[in-house]
Amino acid sequence: MKKLTTLVFAALIAVTLSMPAFSQATTSGSAQTKTAKQDSKQDKKDAKAKKQAKKKADKDSKKDAKKK
Repeated sequence: MKKLTTLVFAALIAVTLSMPAFSQATTSGSAQTKTAKQDSKQDKKDAKAKKQAKKKADKDSKKDAKKK
């Protein structure tokens, strides 16, 4: 009986969160588009910074190898 109650309760929560009227992430369409563009820009910045860091690390490791 306890398992059945837990299952029913979990199902109710899942249904409630999947409904747009009750979901936690209710935003307008334009706000989602704007966020996606900002995320894309941030991803590009992160990728560029990561690439620069890797390049610098490779350069530093080559210098260290030459010193030894």
